[in-house]
Amino acid sequence: MLHWRSLSPLWPDVILGALILGPLFAPFLAASHFLFLPQIAHIIYTMGHHVCPQPEMGLMLAPPWKMAVCMRCYGTLLGVLLTRWWIQRSTTGREWYWLPQYGLGGFLVAVLLMLFYPLEWALQHYGVWGYSNWIVFPFGAIAGLGLGLLIMPLLYPKQPLATFR
Repeated sequence: MLHWRSLSPLWPDVILGALILGPLFAPFLAASHFLFLPQIAHIIYTMGHHVCPQPEMGLMLAPPWKMAVCMRCYGTLLGVLLTRWWIQRSTTGREWYWLPQYGLGGFLVAVLLMLFYPLEWALQHYGVWGYSNWIVFPFGAIAGLGLGLLIMPLLYPKQPLATFR
């Protein structure tokens, strides 16, 4: 019998996959006018408008439809994905980048990395620079690395992939 915890690493991957693909697919779903696909796009856009501070700055993928989030938010998602990839390739879960092994110091490093997101947004808001995808994307990606380093140990504890009874 398959133990229920053996499926637990799958759920965060499914959610992360949906978060990464949703903003990319939303413009194409909205433009399709096929059955229920525009309604799915509407759900994705609604979610994007609730989590992204500048969804109107999304990339134009299927005119007149833009991505559901800006490139800062998408960079954050890709930073989390990069961290997930590192975790997937790790053998012990205690490599140099695995911040929880460093206790409070690791937590503070992760928080410092995550602060790149609001730092860039504040610098843009106060006129230090204007919005540019070339600026916001790396700041979001760095924040995503910090977020990933903080949450990956919670989502992917080291355990066997399948436990049979």
